[in-house]
Amino acid sequence: MVSMRQAVVAGLSLSLALAASAFSAARSETYFWVQHAPGGLEARAVTDQSTCPQARIDGARAAMKMRAAPGRHFPVRVCSLPVPAGATSAVPLALPDKELRRIAVIGDTGCRVKGTYVQACNDPKQWPFALIAQVIAQTRPDLVIHVGDYHYRETPCPAGNLGCAGSPSGDTWAVWRADFFAPADTLLKTAPWVFVRGNHEECSRGGHGWSRALEPFAFDAAKGCNGTAKPFAARLPGLTLAVVDVASAKEETVDEVEAKLFRRQYQDVAEWARKPTWLLQHRPIWSAPALFGGQPVGYNKTLAVAANGLIPAQVTMMLSGHHHMFQVLEYQSDLPPQVVSGNGGDTLNAGPNDDPAGWVMAGVTVKSGINMLGTFGYSLLEKQADDGWRLTAYDRLGAALRSCLIKDRTVSCPPR
Repeated sequence: MVSMRQAVVAGLSLSLALAASAFSAARSETYFWVQHAPGGLEARAVTDQSTCPQARIDGARAAMKMRAAPGRHFPVRVCSLPVPAGATSAVPLALPDKELRRIAVIGDTGCRVKGTYVQACNDPKQWPFALIAQVIAQTRPDLVIHVGDYHYRETPCPAGNLGCAGSPSGDTWAVWRADFFAPADTLLKTAPWVFVRGNHEECSRGGHGWSRALEPFAFDAAKGCNGTAKPFAARLPGLTLAVVDVASAKEETVDEVEAKLFRRQYQDVAEWARKPTWLLQHRPIWSAPALFGGQPVGYNKTLAVAANGLIPAQVTMMLSGHHHMFQVLEYQSDLPPQVVSGNGGDTLNAGPNDDPAGWVMAGVTVKSGINMLGTFGYSLLEKQADDGWRLTAYDRLGAALRSCLIKDRTVSCPPR
């Protein structure tokens, strides 16, 4: 007998196949979404049409304006439109509900093609982002947070490799469409988004596409790629999201110049953070993807110096990606717990699921937590009656794997 979940997954797989067929045959395309920006909600669109599309806000027509004109490697225009505060309906866009109940978190979603490091982008089991996005859309979240790293196809697919045959490469619209916009199309229309910049969106990698389409600040056409951005606040009902661009932060050694820059960023957050606040940044600070010689490796030494003593009491959670795994860390120090949700599509970190309790990173000791490696998926945060949040990790098919309750910097993760 076929279970309900198997039937849903089968239906989604068929839908994805049909969508891919229609997508490849389409002569024109436009992607719509709503995202949080420093000035509030903003409607965006990417289109290959000669003019920006129109939207309808509370029943009235509203013309989107040019954000980025077509340019080299980007034969599309990016359009934007501020969404008035208090707007209740938008077509074909998704506006937030008055109450924030369910937040989906996903990260590190692109398909890795770099030199001999090649992922099978054409195999939905090896690169399942399109399926994961469809599964999340079925849950009807109130908000989607992407914690960074959208662009991964940096070099051409090796000749004769069927796993990535036909894949585009470089910082081009073709790659941004393949790695993110096409697989995320349904989810983009389902809920508003908060986008965090990852290290794959630095200017030397996928930064031109990021700056044109997803960067929350204005696009600088003269530069073509925006540098490190200032932090900004997404004000939500009962919650502030502090978004910090730490894409360039060095991990292995302390970069004193960068540490000074990011220290100012954290000082800015401390000045305007409200309670409760979540800190969103691609690279986690006191988080390691693996042990070497019994010691955690891969935590960010530059950010540890920059953030020392500056994470304000209003911050009750940190959300990141970068490590391709699911992780929850509660610390012995008075720090907010760290959630890593970086298993959205790119090649996963391998290794044992070590108990992180007792890990020491830059003088910070882990009290308890979860490491879950080798499983593609996403996270869902659900508001509880006591104002805490239930965090659940799901696999690529939507099956719940682990769950924790997080409230006021405390974490409770029942054993399986």
